[in-house]
Amino acid sequence: MAIEIKAPTFPESVADGTVATWHKKPGEAVKRDELIVDIETDKVVIEVLAEADGVVAEIVKNEGDTVLSNEVLGTLTEGGAAAPAAAPAQAASAPAQAAAPAADGDDQLLSPAARKIAEENGIDPNSLSGSGKGGRVTKEDVVAAVEAKKNAPAAKPAAAAAAPVVAAAGERTEKRVPMTRVRATVARRLVEAQSNMAMLTTFNEVDMSEIMALRSKYKDQFEKTHNGTRLGFMSFFVKAATEALKRLPAVNASIDGNDIVYHGYQDIGVAVSSDRGLVVPVLRNAESMGLADIEAGIAAYGKKARDGKLSIEEMTGGTFTITNGGTFGSMMSTPIVNPPQAAILGMHNIIQRPVAVNGQVVIRPMMYLALSYDHRLIDGKEAVTFLVTIKNLLEDPARLLLDI
Repeated sequence: MAIEIKAPTFPESVADGTVATWHKKPGEAVKRDELIVDIETDKVVIEVLAEADGVVAEIVKNEGDTVLSNEVLGTLTEGGAAAPAAAPAQAASAPAQAAAPAADGDDQLLSPAARKIAEENGIDPNSLSGSGKGGRVTKEDVVAAVEAKKNAPAAKPAAAAAAPVVAAAGERTEKRVPMTRVRATVARRLVEAQSNMAMLTTFNEVDMSEIMALRSKYKDQFEKTHNGTRLGFMSFFVKAATEALKRLPAVNASIDGNDIVYHGYQDIGVAVSSDRGLVVPVLRNAESMGLADIEAGIAAYGKKARDGKLSIEEMTGGTFTITNGGTFGSMMSTPIVNPPQAAILGMHNIIQRPVAVNGQVVIRPMMYLALSYDHRLIDGKEAVTFLVTIKNLLEDPARLLLDI
């Protein structure tokens, strides 16, 4: 019975997808729920799984082809048998075939003493030609192979063969590869944001001494109490951001045509870098999450991003975004707002710098903060107040508990 292999039903926000990778070829057997093909959309990579045990009969859409929602990608023959492996060369003689060790007859073609020597010296018994009766590999055969291995010239590392070709002196080389849909979409949206928004960026700096001391004091107990969840800095920034968004709702709003939509919840997008490009999974209702919940959510999203397992639902929506260029060493940047959101907070590297405290010059761990915002919706006063609120909450974390 033939079963159609179809693209999944895409959400309304996704028009089409691209066949990224076929993991099975025609004639190959598959098990139910085994991965057959990857579909790359503007946001995520979607895995298409086998509906039943069978054999891939035909591929209709090749890698690189554009596919629509529920479009047929190929067919699967339910319960069929995989295509037989290619027969051995007919030139092989019958005695040689008889001498080849069978998968279930190794013990009969290799003596115990020979097997022990082979295992101790890393010799594959199947690679040896037996001189004993009926093709049996003897102890002497293995000893000879060990000596030959010792006297053989050292093989070049396999990695050397796979190393990229280095251009000779004076040679100019280029490599052209198609842009992934995720990166192309990110590029298009960022250009649109700069073209359609009155975007400005305001800066401030935050003394991370209190947060770092708090984390250092409680990180071991935190991890033990919360089943291995590690305490990082991002959870403090998410908590501070949700509190600041409550106080300044315009920063949490968005523009829809001629209307301003004020959101009564804080869905915080956390920018994550992956091999396929920048992705922004969303922490839903972050205002009701504790530090442990935030850290666990971010860790789970990070793993999914690395494995290409993020779903469209996990990346859809969001009322505010936080991005951390400091993980890569960035000291200062102007992040671009992720539309239809109205603002984005940029974290940066923590640097020991001299600052004035109570009239004295001291060395403190300082971080520059950047808030890019849509000036059509957010006034400068609100933007600066928002960033100062973040700064005050982080420099005195007790404010987060006391709600002051």
